[in-house]
Amino acid sequence: MNKFIARQPILDKGSKTYGYELLFRSGLETFFHCSDRDQASASVVIDSFLLFGMQTLTHGRKAFINFTRNLILGRFATLLPKDQIIIEILEDVEPDAEIVAACKFLKNQGYMLALDDFKHSEGIKALVDLADIIKVDFLATPVQERRSLAKSLSCRRVQLLAEKVETPEQYREAFSLGYHYFQGYFFNKPETVLASEIPAYKLNYIMLLKAINRREPDFTEIEGIIKREPSLTYRLLRYLNSAAFIFAKDIKSLRHALSLLGLHEVRKWISMVSLAGVAEDRPGALLTTTVTRARFCELLAPLAGYRNKVIDLFLVGLFSLIDVILGRPLAEILQQISVSEEVRSTLLHGNTPMKKVLGLAIACEEGEWSHGSSLIEDLRLNENEVSDAYLQAVEWSQMVLRTDKTLPSYGVR
Repeated sequence: MNKFIARQPILDKGSKTYGYELLFRSGLETFFHCSDRDQASASVVIDSFLLFGMQTLTHGRKAFINFTRNLILGRFATLLPKDQIIIEILEDVEPDAEIVAACKFLKNQGYMLALDDFKHSEGIKALVDLADIIKVDFLATPVQERRSLAKSLSCRRVQLLAEKVETPEQYREAFSLGYHYFQGYFFNKPETVLASEIPAYKLNYIMLLKAINRREPDFTEIEGIIKREPSLTYRLLRYLNSAAFIFAKDIKSLRHALSLLGLHEVRKWISMVSLAGVAEDRPGALLTTTVTRARFCELLAPLAGYRNKVIDLFLVGLFSLIDVILGRPLAEILQQISVSEEVRSTLLHGNTPMKKVLGLAIACEEGEWSHGSSLIEDLRLNENEVSDAYLQAVEWSQMVLRTDKTLPSYGVR
């Protein structure tokens, strides 16, 4: 299935692109036919980040994304990087106490706010005080009102954006009145971008990867995502019942299961099962290779002097083929997962010491013995220890992946 997003450039006074408004499209048409505005807006939020990639859509510029009342109250914006988006509050959002409180929260989190199709109304002042940008529709707003808005808002720190500018005369008028940004058919019509959709259940796995690799993972958030995908609960219980773990107490809940594992093992398990989830339509050997690399890098970490970076090396191995699994550029994927800078640099540029450990894993799996011996020497490792570690990694990956295939019929609250 294909997904579509349209983008329309927003220019500054120097005629340079300041950002793009991202718009839902149900196809290649220049309009959308979707009766559910929440669904349309949520689709843009999720797709711009998880499917298309923000860099692909905006080339590093700001992304203006429409937010309905429910999306604002649900804090959907926090799924997206605050330095890359501007939350565009739709004109039909009632500026009541709930909305004002939610917008204050988003502002305190560092997000920028824009008011769409601005018109003076009762209670709007509270949102004007929070807004960074106010958009004025040059087709729907009379000339005198466009001028009075420019005058009344000029003393505030807010910036004005003239939208639906369709003629040279409208552009000159907006410019002379002191509007800061410009958008409309006079400059460019929305351009529709297409990408292959990630199935809904796979989004849960990507969300898990993002959640578990935060600097301080939130177990409540993680538990909520796992509960949305029932097979994850079964897989977690099966993993805990494998030979890798022996617990004296019965597991009473999903939160209990996560706490028994501990952060290090939870991060490993979630990273593995998430990758398995998005890779299930790929050849099985690809996942086996990935998990083996991850475990091998983890086992070598203390031997190679990286005792404090065991999980980082595990992730280096695990994500070393993620671009092949997802069929998307590696740099784009790593923008969406909060791995450490060293993991990111190792995977993207290969200019870190950890790259040698990954290189040794690849040499072992490909039988490049001469190159492997050179890396063993560089890392000051013992060949017998490396051989044992690789054998353990192969056995472990087989055990883990075999465990994951058989799902028990337990229930967890």
